[in-house]
Amino acid sequence: MTSELISLSHAALWFAVIAVMTAIGFAVARRYRDSDVKDISHTSDMMSKFRDLHSEGGLSDEEFRTIKTKLAGELKAELKDNGNSG
Repeated sequence: MTSELISLSHAALWFAVIAVMTAIGFAVARRYRDSDVKDISHTSDMMSKFRDLHSEGGLSDEEFRTIKTKLAGELKAELKDNGNSG
């Protein structure tokens, strides 16, 4: 009877350890996934702000094209990276 109780206790302990490790794994994965989405959103927001600045006359056509090309490349790379990681 005592050995059965000890075995049951060990099984319950291992179950709890596995459950906690799984929860930690999900939390880390969620944090990583959310940070990728925020990065893409940040790049899109920057593109919108530069577009507004250009339309208001704060940037020349050449400056805006240069910024747009750089940000478009970054956004494409971020989307590609997220597509491969998911």
